[in-house]
Amino acid sequence: MLVPVGWTWGVVCKVVVGFYSLYINWLLAAFHFNNGQRFIRYRDLMGYLYDVKMCYFTWVLQFVTLLLGNMGFILLGGRALKEINSEFSHSPLRLQWFIAITGLTFFIFAFFIPLISAMRGWLEVSTIVTFAYIAILLVVVVKWYTENLWKTNKQRDYAIHGNKPAVTNMRKALYVQFSGGILFYYAVPMMGYWAYGSKVSENLPNELSGPKWAKVLINAAVFLQSIVSQHMFVAPIHEAIDTKFLKLNKCMNMKENLKLRFFLRAFFFIANTFVTSAIPFMGDFVNLFGSFSLVPLTFVFPSMIFIKGLSWGKGTRRQHRVPTSQGICSSLLPGSIQESRGFNALMNGSLSMTEENKVCQDFVE
Repeated sequence: MLVPVGWTWGVVCKVVVGFYSLYINWLLAAFHFNNGQRFIRYRDLMGYLYDVKMCYFTWVLQFVTLLLGNMGFILLGGRALKEINSEFSHSPLRLQWFIAITGLTFFIFAFFIPLISAMRGWLEVSTIVTFAYIAILLVVVVKWYTENLWKTNKQRDYAIHGNKPAVTNMRKALYVQFSGGILFYYAVPMMGYWAYGSKVSENLPNELSGPKWAKVLINAAVFLQSIVSQHMFVAPIHEAIDTKFLKLNKCMNMKENLKLRFFLRAFFFIANTFVTSAIPFMGDFVNLFGSFSLVPLTFVFPSMIFIKGLSWGKGTRRQHRVPTSQGICSSLLPGSIQESRGFNALMNGSLSMTEENKVCQDFVE
C-alpha cells in the first residue's frame, strides 16, 4: 500500500482502514444473536435478514474469496521454497515445480487435519513461527539499512512512480487483533518500505541481502505459516464439500470416508495448483479479482445489516452513522438483488424467517 501512494497517504490509509475494520467488526459482533437465534455464518445472517438470493450471493462471494486466497497461499509457499533453493543452487528450478510441491504439502496437511478443531496445537506452532519470522525479518532489515544507508548517508527513493458472552468474547478478540496484532501486521511492510524505498518487492524476503541462514529461516517460516493459514481460510470449503459427499452418520476416519476425503482433497488441490501455476501474474490476478468479492463482504453487506439493525433497536442512529453511509455502495449491486424481496423488506423495515431461508441454511450447511 505504501509504494503507490507514498509515506503520508500510505500511513493515513492504513490507520483509517484499520480503525474502520475494527469499528465494522465491533458492531457486527452484536448481530451474532438475533431474536434468540444464533448465527455462526455470515451468509446465514444475510439469508435470515433478506432472502435466499442474498444468502446464495454471499455464499458465492465468500467461496470465491477463499478460493483465490488459497491460490495466493500456494503461490506464496512456492516462492518461499524457490528462494530457499536459490540460496543453495545457482540454477534453481522453475517456480511451477515449487508451486506443485506446495500444493502437495497443502493436500497432505488438509487430509490429515480435516477439521478446524484438530488445529489447536498447530495454531500454537503458527504463532511461534509468525513471531520468529517478524523478529528475524525486522532485525535483518534494520541491520541492512544501518550498514548500507545510514552510515554512508545515502538517501532512499520514496517517490511515487507512475499513476452477549459470545458478543463480549468476539469483541475482546477484536481488541487484541486491532491493538497488538495490527502493530506487527503493519510493522513488516512499513519497515520494508523504510529500508528499500519505492523499489521494494511485494514479497519482502526477496529483497533481503543478509546472511544465508536468515534468508533460509525467513522463507521457511513463510512456507510453514502458509500451510496453517491457508487451511484456516479454506476450511469452510472443505466443510461444505465434506457435508455434501461424506457419510456424516459414520466416523470421519472410517475407511469409506477416508477414501472419499482423499479424492475430494486431491481434486481440490490439483485444480487450484494447476490454475496457480498456469496463469501468468497470478499474484496480480488474485489481488484484482479478490477485491471484487471482498469489498462487498467487507463494506457493503455490513452496512446493509446495520441499516436493518436500526429497525431492531440495535444501537442508535448516531452509533451507526458511519457504517450506514457505506450503504450507498449497495447501489452498485446487481439489479436483480436490489429488486429482490429482501431489498424491499429492507425499505419496509419488516422481514421474517421464511421457508426460503430454511432452504438456504440447508444449502450452505
